[in-house]
Amino acid sequence: MSRRKILILSANPQDTTSLRLEQEVREIQKAIKRSQNRSEFEIEIEGAVRVDDLRHALLDYKPNIVHFCGHGSGSGGLVLENSFGQAKLVSTESLAGLFKFFQKTVECVLLNACYSEVQAEEIHQYINYVIGMNEAIGDTAAIKFATGFYDALGAGRTYKQCFEHGCNLVDLEGIPESQTPQLKIRPYVQANWQYYEHPFYSEGRTLSEMEQEAADLHCRQIYDELVAQGVVEGGARHIWAHLDFGQCVYNKWI
Repeated sequence: MSRRKILILSANPQDTTSLRLEQEVREIQKAIKRSQNRSEFEIEIEGAVRVDDLRHALLDYKPNIVHFCGHGSGSGGLVLENSFGQAKLVSTESLAGLFKFFQKTVECVLLNACYSEVQAEEIHQYINYVIGMNEAIGDTAAIKFATGFYDALGAGRTYKQCFEHGCNLVDLEGIPESQTPQLKIRPYVQANWQYYEHPFYSEGRTLSEMEQEAADLHCRQIYDELVAQGVVEGGARHIWAHLDFGQCVYNKWI
């Protein structure tokens, strides 16, 4: 199984408040590096991101997880940079439209920026898991949330569990912003929650092992349902099942 690719994008234009983005990036790298599953991840980093940089990074790296750290302006959009290093707003609609092209490869988007829940709400039409902030978030809270999220990711947790670990770390540190991050999940994933949660995701197992077990059970259940309905004869040799959390199609022999 190929490694999961994390794309970290940051933007802190000259005419905006200075943020501790380098520290956030370092903490993400450290979280993955110290994890038992570190060999299953690859991190790509792009700083001072402009619109073209965003597009090219998504096209070239083909990430599974996209992490943006920087400024947000609510309904105004996310703040990237222009060619002169100054702020350039990118609209919510255009961002969602961009991620629509990558819904088969991107599994999770984390917008670690103030007031980014607006963008998360739109993007999650196409991406299974999207995290945004429902108000302004301070540097420390943003860094701690990211640390908790990627600590859990490296330990093989689901995206929902990673989100919860991130919020909990903010709370453990006594920072009153643990309710600021908001997780948006596509309806299909919520409707099939049993395939994404316990018992497949447990400590000490690799991501590939967990995904394969989930795929095995999912295929078996779909096959049994089709046989019971008379749609598929019992002698059929294979079935296709699509699992959103890995954006992969498994061909399972029965």
